[in-house]
Amino acid sequence: MTQQTRTGLKELQRLDMRIHSARERIRDFDPQFEEVEEPALILESELETSRNRLKEMKAEERRLERGTEEKRERVKRLDERLGGVRNLREEAAVSAELEMVRRALQNDEQEAMKLIDQVRKGEERVSELEATFMEASELVEPKKKALLADREEAIKDLDLLEKKREAFAAELDPEEMRIYDAIRGKGQRAAVAELTEDGACGNCFGIVPLQHQNEIRHGDTLIRCEACGVILAAADPDENAGEEGGEAAAGDVATAADAGSDADGAAEDASDADDGSASVEDSTAAVGASDDSGDDEEE
Repeated sequence: MTQQTRTGLKELQRLDMRIHSARERIRDFDPQFEEVEEPALILESELETSRNRLKEMKAEERRLERGTEEKRERVKRLDERLGGVRNLREEAAVSAELEMVRRALQNDEQEAMKLIDQVRKGEERVSELEATFMEASELVEPKKKALLADREEAIKDLDLLEKKREAFAAELDPEEMRIYDAIRGKGQRAAVAELTEDGACGNCFGIVPLQHQNEIRHGDTLIRCEACGVILAAADPDENAGEEGGEAAAGDVATAADAGSDADGAAEDASDADDGSASVEDSTAAVGASDDSGDDEEE
């Protein structure tokens, strides 16, 4: 495996990582859609339940109306029959049946009144839920459209990456691609790792034998880590140069800072020396003045 091939495999792995991230991003849209749509979906479910319940109550109301109408007709016929009875026994039988039908009619009418009230309340509830659902839908729609646009863009990005990956992989050695795909597998684990400066695997940090290190840095043989099995490759020269340049720049800054500190120290020493000289001169002048004063007094 040449250094160019190693670089190609590392670039392929970078593409695979970007593809994996793009797929994760697309999957992340599902919970976002659920979060945005959840309030409206809850209202929609509640509205559907209320509509079904209202439908059932109206069907029950119609059933009671038909039953009530039948009982009224039966009461009417029994009243007519009661007027044409011929003996007390027949009269007692018709009267008992009439009383029973009247009680059943009364119960149905009371139940119908309660049901009518429930239907009225159910219709009001459905109207309230419809209005609330419309408001929630109006709020959800812009957010949903924005998410759909973002997801569509993410799908396009993934498609471009997959096409780029397919074209890139076609230029690599088929056998090395087979090894790469076998290592990477479906778990999206690392298949290629760079050798660290101290000669360790960049994936598991296990020490690589010196002979293998030299082969990885200068040879053409495909070397895999004995510990974790990844394909080992030398670090990119550009990356090392960048790191060395950064370290050199940091060293220059530190040297400049030290030089500045030394210059400040020298300036402070010079200032102290000047102050000391001035103090000595002042003391000498004071002594001379004292001697002159003494001579004048003796005279």
